[in-house]
Amino acid sequence: MPEVRAWLSLGSNIQPRQHIARALVDLRERFGELVVSPVYESEAVGMEGNNFYNLVVGVWTGLSPRGLVEELHRIEARNGRQRGSERFVPRTLDIDLLTYGEQVIEQPDLRLPRDEITRYAFVLLPLSEVAGDEIHPPSGLSYARLWAGFDDPAQTLWRIPWEEES
Repeated sequence: MPEVRAWLSLGSNIQPRQHIARALVDLRERFGELVVSPVYESEAVGMEGNNFYNLVVGVWTGLSPRGLVEELHRIEARNGRQRGSERFVPRTLDIDLLTYGEQVIEQPDLRLPRDEITRYAFVLLPLSEVAGDEIHPPSGLSYARLWAGFDDPAQTLWRIPWEEES
């Protein structure tokens, strides 16, 4: 299978510096060179809890979309993520597959691109910074254009200083 660019959303609100840093190491070990957006902090959306750290990471992969999701779940588990039935709960690490090349996938358990891209500032802003010229397949608009038109004043986020450890 030829390699494709996949964009991932990473988030954490339990010891986020530790878990995001570890996730970046794990992703780099598995996929090689990464494209890493700035890191943003935001209030928890849809739940009570500590603020989240969020960023977007680009990887090249030859894994299938499902294979990639399984690998991301393994990385989450290594970082203490426990999957349960509750969706909006604090977490050590959340890694979501946002896009897989230009593919549009509409299956009950896998939908790409993820709808969170256009719904949440903490996903769209960092994605627009690292993939601004790429096109969101369903809308036909670039991620930079989608961000320019994003208007939800309730979703505030702020860039935080972040230096990766070597």
